[in-house]
Amino acid sequence: MSQPNQMLHARVYTTPTHHRHRLERRCHWAQPQSPCHHPIIFYKLPRSLLLTQTRNTTAPQRNVVVSTHCSISSSAPHSHRRLKMFHPYILGAFFASVLGFLLYALRDKERKDNRPRHHRADGLVTSSSEIGQCRQDDGFGTDIIIVGAGVAGSALAHTLGKDGRRVHIIERDLTEPDRIVGELLQPGGYLKLIELGLEDCVEEIDAQRVLGYALFKDGKNTRLSYPLEKFHSDVAGRSFHNGRFIQRMREKAASLSNVRMEQGTVTSLLEENGTIKGVQYKTKAGQELKAYAPLTIVCDGCFSNLRRSLCNPKVDVPSCFVGLVLENCQLPFANHGHVILADPSPILFYPISSTEVRCLVDVPGQKLPSIANGEMANHLKTRVAPQLPPQLYDAFISAIDQGKIRTMPNRSMPADPYPTPGALLMGDAFNMRHPLTGGGMTVALSDIVVLRDLLKPLSNLNDAVSLSKYLESFYTLRKPVASTINTLAGALYKVFCASTDQARKEMREACFDYLSIGGVCSAGPVALLSGLNPRPLSLVVHFFAVAIYGVGRLLLPFPSLKRLWIGARLISAASSIIFPIIKAEGVRQMFFPVTMPAYYRAPPAK
Repeated sequence: MSQPNQMLHARVYTTPTHHRHRLERRCHWAQPQSPCHHPIIFYKLPRSLLLTQTRNTTAPQRNVVVSTHCSISSSAPHSHRRLKMFHPYILGAFFASVLGFLLYALRDKERKDNRPRHHRADGLVTSSSEIGQCRQDDGFGTDIIIVGAGVAGSALAHTLGKDGRRVHIIERDLTEPDRIVGELLQPGGYLKLIELGLEDCVEEIDAQRVLGYALFKDGKNTRLSYPLEKFHSDVAGRSFHNGRFIQRMREKAASLSNVRMEQGTVTSLLEENGTIKGVQYKTKAGQELKAYAPLTIVCDGCFSNLRRSLCNPKVDVPSCFVGLVLENCQLPFANHGHVILADPSPILFYPISSTEVRCLVDVPGQKLPSIANGEMANHLKTRVAPQLPPQLYDAFISAIDQGKIRTMPNRSMPADPYPTPGALLMGDAFNMRHPLTGGGMTVALSDIVVLRDLLKPLSNLNDAVSLSKYLESFYTLRKPVASTINTLAGALYKVFCASTDQARKEMREACFDYLSIGGVCSAGPVALLSGLNPRPLSLVVHFFAVAIYGVGRLLLPFPSLKRLWIGARLISAASSIIFPIIKAEGVRQMFFPVTMPAYYRAPPAK
């Protein structure tokens, strides 16, 4: 009996002629599993066929079946010659299979490396496999994701929703916030609120009208009124409970059918090839989800964990606020904010409801007396209370005795963004200034107006690179207003703080006297502070006018070498206060924005 010939996958069987058609009917193709595999034919040989193979050993005519090609040969000698021909083809197929496997492995590795990455809160980038199981949300129903539903996030969601955008806003905690800052909206901010159609958010929350400021220093006082003569009678500052105001804004945003508000903690930004595609967040129930949109706007506040990948966060903490609420207290000047130039730093009073007055005591540095062991109460009673106006003393002591003392670090951070396709920073996550002047909400609302106007002509946000290039103009267009308020807040805080340096003492005294003159000397600075006239050049002119006024006070009636020296140091001190702040804000962007290429960016072509 002839033995079957074997060569790799090729097997030669001898079959009688009458079994040929039965065999052909039972053979079938095995489809390749990948482009680098070749088809193989398998046979189901009947038991009778195998018996025939052994019994018909003397048959002169045999049919040969080769399993790799399912071909039928007329004789055995021909089959041997064909097998010899197959040697190079089988060897080539083997090497092609190995090469195909290697290429497939490399391609699979590259596909894994290109998975969407996640910017974690600690600034690291991880692959999606490290995060755990997440439900995928393709984001086809979302145009913009907003992280944070504070003042900036809620106002932005409502504004973009009104323009027809489909907005998904994710907030860590949707309950009413309880904060000691963000309670004073300047008249300039109220005008922006009107422009955005959100002015009714200050209604029904017992908000108080604010008409100006009162300054107190060493037993003297002066009143500074907002220059509101050219505006409607309703235009003024507003002070309120921050939480009530935010809840009204959230309700306003959520009332739009195309705005989806959800409670969840955003843990990372989803990045793919340098473009932000969306966010990963954890729901209130603890479920890990992903959300996708062409544009993600991060405005999750001063404690933002996401800003690190979108800007250069140079956060400075010059001081802390110690907050109290004085009940049933009458301020010396009704409907005015009160600033006491105390030692070592200012103290603020302003109404937040018809029966409550907020007190904020500034404590320089980051180390505070302990509240738990009574050091803070003792500090407030012995160091702070004696410097207050008599009308506020009893209510202040009573508030301390109630024990409801709160603290808050005062953060300052100039805007220094990394333009990133698919993402944008706004609000305190992007830019902060000392809260002494209450300008934070004014800057945020002004930024929203700028962004709204930039996005309005765009119907498609899907070209992330072109959109990012276009939105670079946002950072330039916002500068004049934002940098003026930021610079004023930083400079005024340094001037109002007490100092042992004689030149700084003279600067502080000169500032109080300059504002007390009235007319343009008070209206100009107050217009800057209120956001009604936020012009950088006007700020610099008034700041150095104060310094020159201080030098004039020193030299009159009779100059001396000592006074000349103090005057020179006063000018130097003024320069050392304001110029570093201007440098951080950007001289060219602040004073000459029209020279910036981004100022003239046109919307991407549709």
